[in-house]
Amino acid sequence: MPNATLRTAVLGVSGYTGPELVRLLLEHPRLAAVPPLLLGRAEQADALTVSLTSIHPQLSGLPHADELRVVPFDWELLQREQIDVLFLATPHEHAREVAPLALAHGIRVVDLSAAWRLQHDANRAIYKLTDADPALAQSLQAEAVYGSPELHGPQIKSARLVANPGCYATSIILALAPLLRANLVDLSWGIVADAKSGVSGAGKAPTAGTHFMYAADNLSAYAVFGHRHTGEILEQLHLENSQLQFTPHLLPIPRGILSTIYVRLNAMGSIKQIQDTYDEFYSNSPLVRIRRSHMLPQIQHVVRTNFCDIGFQLSPDGKKLVVVSCLDNLLKGASSQAVQNMNLMAGFHESEGLL
Repeated sequence: MPNATLRTAVLGVSGYTGPELVRLLLEHPRLAAVPPLLLGRAEQADALTVSLTSIHPQLSGLPHADELRVVPFDWELLQREQIDVLFLATPHEHAREVAPLALAHGIRVVDLSAAWRLQHDANRAIYKLTDADPALAQSLQAEAVYGSPELHGPQIKSARLVANPGCYATSIILALAPLLRANLVDLSWGIVADAKSGVSGAGKAPTAGTHFMYAADNLSAYAVFGHRHTGEILEQLHLENSQLQFTPHLLPIPRGILSTIYVRLNAMGSIKQIQDTYDEFYSNSPLVRIRRSHMLPQIQHVVRTNFCDIGFQLSPDGKKLVVVSCLDNLLKGASSQAVQNMNLMAGFHESEGLL
């Protein structure tokens, strides 16, 4: 694939992550010759009349953007266009249906929904997914690779089905993975992850909780003890449910996530030890930026960028550690991480088109 023109398609461009994904693909240096095929639901026959820039005028002027149209989903069309990678920016249940069919057609999949992220039935139950062929779904679920390039880069390169991580989960997993891999955390004390997200993290469909009159000038906790990204965090960090308290909050801003994570160390630590742990773990991860202690990241440092920024402060007694992780939920928390995964699958450098 690295020696040929990669052909991509995006199913689902009407939400918040879809246009960000299309923008990144249109600007990607390796994809300049062939723009992505943009797909709507097969039953939306009038999609043939919809131009990309009529839905997302902000993309006008980008390469190919003004000539692109969203067309109804059709397997024969994907075959004729010789699509190599299909991005699914759809509801979870729809991605659960489409991915097996794409693989059967020889098309690799990067799924931005949660349909294939979770290996344990108990964690996946929150999505209430059903499968037409449970045996096939179980087989593909075991094959699916969790699309965190910093954790699973080698596996992503050869994967047929990549499950793009959730936005909250990305911010928390990247903050904790180096510490847990180095066995620095005293899990008997538990981990507290206090995370705050802009309103776009809730998706485009309006709800009472995301209505302007509720969200503006407000800060609210929600899904306490029951947020659906909890399972991802537990599975990827090999934690028990009793070892993590994750509480999300809704911020009155459009985009961005800030996660503040509280841990107790196994033994008295030093700033140098913690700094070295992060620096070494992410030494080959161009989209993770580690701050120098005592500098802490902020949402304004990462919004509309493809980075996850991580910083920390250590208590004077060297036993308590506070880690702050920030990212743009629509980019490193979704679309740019999907492109990062595509890069690895195609044999490109993971940061191509993202730096």
